[in-house]
Amino acid sequence: MESVAVVLLAVFSAGYLVLAGADIGVGMLLPWLGRDQRERRLVIASFAPFFLGNEVWLVASAGLVAGAFPGLEHLLLEELYPLVVVLLIGWVVRDMGLWLRGRVDAVAWRGLCDAAIAAGSWALALAWGSVLGSVVFGGGLNAGSVLGLPLAAVFAWHGAGFARWRLPVELAARAGRVPARYGVSGAVLAVLPVAAGLRLPWSEVVTVGGGLAVTAVTTVAVLPFLLGSQALVWWTFRGRVDSPSYL
Repeated sequence: MESVAVVLLAVFSAGYLVLAGADIGVGMLLPWLGRDQRERRLVIASFAPFFLGNEVWLVASAGLVAGAFPGLEHLLLEELYPLVVVLLIGWVVRDMGLWLRGRVDAVAWRGLCDAAIAAGSWALALAWGSVLGSVVFGGGLNAGSVLGLPLAAVFAWHGAGFARWRLPVELAARAGRVPARYGVSGAVLAVLPVAAGLRLPWSEVVTVGGGLAVTAVTTVAVLPFLLGSQALVWWTFRGRVDSPSYL
């Protein structure tokens, strides 16, 4: 059952990085892809239908860690506390920018929120890159922590590939200047949590008793619904965006 839980965690974490990595990457490129308020609204609209659903994969990963591998939660928070703080701050700042952007009809306010979206997205990408690099290099703040910058570039590369597919042709042309392919960058991001997982002491962090089986079975039962809802959203919004969203 431990192996099943490890595989499920790999699936959920890879799903988060591939799916949410796209909206993080687009957020990083927001000032470049959108040159004025109208264009930036279209850029945000390109990932607006997806970003909340994408974050569900992270919530599911966190629930699986808490239920099946509580020692891992303690290990990561203890050894990588500064990076986790940066990650959480970036997440909050990015989402605040997205949710509050349309609440005030003022150029200065929208500009401030756009800056929050871009800065928060960069913080998320750098923090995730540093966390994964640190784990791959043995845990704790180490030489792998400096991988935050090159891995953040992978997020931006992934976002450019997503933008080429979703943005109107004239804006997608800007993203097209980056030789990005969504499938290729997605494969790179999917490999990262697997590489990190190979370095973790699973037998030392796994829960004891029946909690492992309950968590694994519950997660297996939830997975088809998550996949189905994600597929429905992607099918519904599969075309290029042609108008601003609710954000």
